[in-house]
Amino acid sequence: MSEPWYSSVMGRDMAVDLGTANTLVYVRGRGVVLDEPSVVAVNARDGRPLAVGTEAKRMIGRTPGHIQAIRPLKDGVIADFDVCEKMLRYFIQRVHQRRWAKPRMVICVPSGITGVEQRAVQEAAEYAGARKPAYIIEEPMAAAIGAGLPVHEPAGNMIVDIGGGTTEVAVISLGGIVASESIRIAGDELDEAIVHYVKKEYSLALGERTSEEIKIALGSAYPLEEELYAEIRGRDLVTGLPKTVVVSTMEIREAIEEPVAAICDAVKVTLDKTPPELAADIMGKGIVVTGGGALLHGLEERLHSETGMPIHIADNPLYSVVNGSGQCLEEFDALKQVLISSQHS
Repeated sequence: MSEPWYSSVMGRDMAVDLGTANTLVYVRGRGVVLDEPSVVAVNARDGRPLAVGTEAKRMIGRTPGHIQAIRPLKDGVIADFDVCEKMLRYFIQRVHQRRWAKPRMVICVPSGITGVEQRAVQEAAEYAGARKPAYIIEEPMAAAIGAGLPVHEPAGNMIVDIGGGTTEVAVISLGGIVASESIRIAGDELDEAIVHYVKKEYSLALGERTSEEIKIALGSAYPLEEELYAEIRGRDLVTGLPKTVVVSTMEIREAIEEPVAAICDAVKVTLDKTPPELAADIMGKGIVVTGGGALLHGLEERLHSETGMPIHIADNPLYSVVNGSGQCLEEFDALKQVLISSQHS
């Protein structure tokens, strides 16, 4: 079906999940068109971006002195405004070949974000070429819509979104957030915990990419039926030479225990703040977990043992937030209140 002439002139609407670890872009009518790491490789001499996304991520920990691989977002908020704006501009141009297209844009932000941080996100989007105003949606709301929860019904829906920089826990009813908790402990902290543990126990220095690979392969939040072992490579801090050690899933579970416990506590604190009627609904329906952290082995069992609630992992947890924001574009009038209500300013 050919699109009407005006939509091709105005530029297609897009939703951006500007994540600490990955940025995803949803284009109205086409679905998710881009999923790349939120990394930019910059030439330190003149500030020019050399690579963005997957290509830049491959350079982390492997760059010569004059090239820096920068992650412009930390803990879900913009840490380096200029680099973030360049990255957004690059992603918009990747999706929109026309230079002068000014798409309507919906951007996700963590629910614990301050007004200043929120304006920084809006400004970065507008500088990068979005039509004003750039709409804002809170991540737990987007994740709930993307996971298919009936957010507009007068019933309690609980969502736990574990991303790279933040963990968002929220209870949603009647299209609004009733109780929420946003902590800046998520996937990145799990990686850091692994780096510290291996350094302490084995005097081995790991890079951030290696620790992420270990987390994906061996990380778990609950005892497994069959514990696994794997070799990991790094630099021996005593001799300075490369060294290989064998670690088990039990050791990695011990390494990440603190951040995992903090995530479980955030869920319990939110349940504690939930009105009794909605808590009863959640008891029946269960808690939905989305985001990259939902893929951690044994998380379902761990949360169930800590809260006693049924736990469901969303179908495509990495895409819940971007699909939910995209849904707001597809049904803009129906879901508009979700966007406006999350504009604090």
